[in-house]
Amino acid sequence: MKKILLLSALFFSHSALAEVYEISGSAFATDGAPIPQYVASHHEKIIMVDPNAHAWGAYNAQGKLIRWGIATTGANWCRDIQQSCRTSSGSYRVYSLGSASCVSSKFPYPGGGAAMPYCMYFNGGAAIHGSDDVEFANASHGCVRVHVEDAKWLRYQFVEGPSVSNQYRGTKIVIKSYQTN
Repeated sequence: MKKILLLSALFFSHSALAEVYEISGSAFATDGAPIPQYVASHHEKIIMVDPNAHAWGAYNAQGKLIRWGIATTGANWCRDIQQSCRTSSGSYRVYSLGSASCVSSKFPYPGGGAAMPYCMYFNGGAAIHGSDDVEFANASHGCVRVHVEDAKWLRYQFVEGPSVSNQYRGTKIVIKSYQTN
């Protein structure tokens, strides 16, 4: 279980009292998640990614949120390739699954080699994958970065690639639209 410490300074008279509160950071504690508790699932599992909330959620076949976490999606502009890197919004299917040793064939530009542990490709070269660089921002080259332990859980405990048993339809991935300013 993840633990998040929240440091809060409370001021009384002329002295400051710092208190540390431990709050639930469990991925399975879905109360207060910045994404919906339920979605229309049409009786299948879904991963929803919201680039505005900087969050992802795994929903069971009944549409209930069962795990969520921070997601870093594509940046408005990537200097190295001189174009927008936004993650394309829409509904997709996982079509390829990788292991802990998955790496990018393109980034860092131009030769590739960036670590993408537990990659789950859903749209061209875009994948949900683990990273040590997950932040509350849209800063990737188009992939969805999640914490490595979350990517491992998604890859081995939740996501299905295309197979005979699911009529060659991998797990559904929904990328919500970016807010327009």
